[in-house]
Amino acid sequence: MANAMVKEFTDANFDSEVLSSSTPVLVDFWAEWCMPCRSLGPIIDAIATEKGAAVKVGKVDIDANREVTMKYGITAIPTIMIFKDGKPVRTFVGLHKKEGLVAALEQAAG
Repeated sequence: MANAMVKEFTDANFDSEVLSSSTPVLVDFWAEWCMPCRSLGPIIDAIATEKGAAVKVGKVDIDANREVTMKYGITAIPTIMIFKDGKPVRTFVGLHKKEGLVAALEQAAG
């Protein structure tokens, strides 16, 4: 991934990185072949850079991580889920503006 602030979440590390996180987590469910996902990439990078350690930002490649993808019922991509205290608190499907995603993260950090 281009931005070191954006973590790679996988079936193997999802519980420890996302569900056990003490800070809110933005998870981008995506795939390399998905053009809208690619369009969303720079927005995800910018959020990760701007928010720094206050939140965790990462991506799940749905093709490589079927277990987590199925667990959360991801049927369309891009799907963004915001987790707090190990639970999804907000879901966005499709392309969304940075401001809306940041507002939802800030609300979760509340």
